[in-house]
Amino acid sequence: MKELIGIIKDHILYRQQILKLARADLQKTYRGAALGWSWAIIKPAVTIFVYWFAFSIGIKGGGADVEGFPFFLWLMAGIIPWFYINDMLSQGSNAIRKYSYLVTKMKFPVSTIPTFVSISKFTVHIILVIITVLIFIFMGHSPDIYIIQLPLYMFLNFAFFTIFSLFASLLSAMSKDFANLIKSLIMAIFWLSGIIWNVKNLDIGWIKKIQMINPVTFLAEGYRNCFIHKVWLFEQPEKLICFAIVLGVLAIASLWTYKKLRKEIPDVL
Repeated sequence: MKELIGIIKDHILYRQQILKLARADLQKTYRGAALGWSWAIIKPAVTIFVYWFAFSIGIKGGGADVEGFPFFLWLMAGIIPWFYINDMLSQGSNAIRKYSYLVTKMKFPVSTIPTFVSISKFTVHIILVIITVLIFIFMGHSPDIYIIQLPLYMFLNFAFFTIFSLFASLLSAMSKDFANLIKSLIMAIFWLSGIIWNVKNLDIGWIKKIQMINPVTFLAEGYRNCFIHKVWLFEQPEKLICFAIVLGVLAIASLWTYKKLRKEIPDVL
């Protein structure tokens, strides 16, 4: 509890610096590129097109409509949260090491570094979500009342992977091996979490149970519940409970790791 209170205090005291550093991180990401901020849209757009082409054109029958929606829209609704998740797995888990000078030279609170990196990546995520809504409208599938729960799923996405980045970046700061392990698992997480295939088609019981505790699957399906499946969050309480349990365990692990390593981080870096 002491560590949690300390982290909250650090975020309140350094709230302005956190926002400024988030903006700086965002600008740094696209600085020097001729197209600048356009890459925030171009890269996801190319990725979505490649997967759409592979499943709709390359694999016969792989791009069939889902619940009356074109496969392209179904794919887009589920892959949009993944772009933020991917950034947090690859960059969020290395946040403290990347901004080590804030710890070693400026005595900046370690716990706030993953937060401003997360805010930076989440800003791009918000833009992509808005574009997704506009594309749905343009293609004649205007979002209905179920879209009001989208901000909740977005918040859960932000909260989970901000906490994860604190846990992972602390361990990555102590050992590069952990950072390399996370990076090596990213593609496995992507392919196993139902981002580009429908988890509802699973007919193997034990795999379904594993997917129940997979937070990436929960979030991808949650976004699709808002756009495609038209399902309220409270209609699937067992999935929400599983996600809450995983989030709680992650939060406890993050606090414990922070307590054990925060004093050692400056020396290691």
